[in-house]
Amino acid sequence: MYASHQSLKDLYEVTGVELDTVVDFCSDYEHVIGARMTGAGFGGCAIALLKKGKEEDFSKQLTDYYVEHVGYPASIYISEIGNGASVI
Repeated sequence: MYASHQSLKDLYEVTGVELDTVVDFCSDYEHVIGARMTGAGFGGCAIALLKKGKEEDFSKQLTDYYVEHVGYPASIYISEIGNGASVI
């Protein structure tokens, strides 16, 4: 995921300071196993794969880091992987 983000940043130039800040934080946060921008870029969204149970700490630390580097808080949405499509 990190290599994909770096490629989008360097080769396609579709990231920005906001997305790069999120991914930079994630690369140093021990409970994230990967992160990258998602969607069309240009300040959009980033996704991070996080160990379950670390959501509150991650959100707090990312918010502090983001405000320090960008100047305003990010919106953080926590979701879980579901079972996928199935017959009801």
